[in-house]
Amino acid sequence: MPYKIVNGEFEPLTYTSDDVLLKIKEEGIKFVDLQFTGLFGRFHHTTVAANMLRKEDFKDGLPKLDGSSIKGFTEIHESDLIIRPDPSTYAFIPWIEKYPTARLICDIQSGGERREPYLADPRGIAKNAEKYVKENGYDISYWGPEVEFFVFDKLQVNTLTSFHSQSYEITSREAPWSTENVGYTLRLREGYLPSPPGDTLMDYRHECVDVLSSNFGIICDAHHHEVATAGQCEIDIRYDSLVNTADSVQSYKYIVKNIAKKHNMIATMMPKPIALDNGSGMHVNVSLWNKGKNLFYDPNDKYAELSQTARYFIGGILDHAKALAAIVAPTTNSYRRLIPGYEAPVYIAWSTGNRSAIIRIPAHYKGEKFAHLKRIEFRAPDPSCNPYLAFSAIVAAGLSGIKKRIEANDPKIEDHVDADIFKMTDADREKHKIKQLPASLRESIEELKSDSDFLKPIFGKHVIERIIDDAAKQHMELAVRPHPHEFTMYADV
Repeated sequence: MPYKIVNGEFEPLTYTSDDVLLKIKEEGIKFVDLQFTGLFGRFHHTTVAANMLRKEDFKDGLPKLDGSSIKGFTEIHESDLIIRPDPSTYAFIPWIEKYPTARLICDIQSGGERREPYLADPRGIAKNAEKYVKENGYDISYWGPEVEFFVFDKLQVNTLTSFHSQSYEITSREAPWSTENVGYTLRLREGYLPSPPGDTLMDYRHECVDVLSSNFGIICDAHHHEVATAGQCEIDIRYDSLVNTADSVQSYKYIVKNIAKKHNMIATMMPKPIALDNGSGMHVNVSLWNKGKNLFYDPNDKYAELSQTARYFIGGILDHAKALAAIVAPTTNSYRRLIPGYEAPVYIAWSTGNRSAIIRIPAHYKGEKFAHLKRIEFRAPDPSCNPYLAFSAIVAAGLSGIKKRIEANDPKIEDHVDADIFKMTDADREKHKIKQLPASLRESIEELKSDSDFLKPIFGKHVIERIIDDAAKQHMELAVRPHPHEFTMYADV
């Protein structure tokens, strides 16, 4: 759902089908891009002439999708699916100049007589998650993702002869290896908040924020360069409900990639593209609310002003963290990010302020005045994940913790993990009962196989099986190929 700011307040733009048809006419729109997300997070689209879009299409959908051609959707014998546009997601696409074009995000429905939400539609799964939150007695959950990404000048990948040769080359004007750098190098792991001219991407991020806010109604409050060299960026978007936020993340990825392309650059959500430097995460902030009250806030909690509900929610995430990894860190490259020493969490623990734990309780402010800001920050996800599935899985784990009353840990202050876990000895981690996230995608899917019941009320058995099957195929794609660095290590054995 898009927003606009009126007198300093955020006002939702609740477009109806009539509103969309009127805007198409008033704005001279020639084409409408119908966008949807595949099971594994890829953004897809099909385009219709604007003068062919009818009011009934918003209710009945359009027969525009061969599901067997979308990875993770239907088999070839059941391929016909319906694509139904959501009028609340209308936005004008400013970089398509010759033919004025708008977009609508769509839900996927089964074809034939059933005409029901398609079981593998990620947006439909996210809607199931919102219903599940209400069924468990909560009005709404709020989500605030912090999406990081890289913007390179050029990315060249040699895969044409992958059976005997593989290589890649990253070009970035601000990186220490750049031949175009004129002395304002951003060294490895020293790229956090540098001022221009070291930060070469300020104008690019300005344009992204302008398009996100002005055209797509996605409110942004800040943007900056991140820790890594070679163009690591973050644009912060305002929190919203689960489905709306997942829509915003998909739109965010779409926008930053297309604006990069406009400037002959390439934006990537790959979690760990640069060796020996920080990777890109997608820290997810979440809270539960009832009747306008933040249920995660408790002024009487001396450690973190955190309610028992929030502690149980944390307990659920920690309890299912290994299985969650397969969904929130869903690529083989994700586990090149999740290693000690690069500000990415590896150990299953929680704390205030401590960024080495997978769950952090932001502690910038305290007191009743800031009760609305009380939240947990889950740091394991990365931007390669499908946000619809990631948010749904996180809330499923958290609600499981509430139902089972899983304590995060002993509430005594001295028992919380406030030290740098990376620097602890194995004995210290054993004392605090701190376990480790899976070290590979293969390990994470084995965990998901044995711990998936908490997901089934939202996902269903078949979707979980498809996620596991795809992850196994990803693992095998790398397992059968030697890594280039292995030649350095082993060619002379």
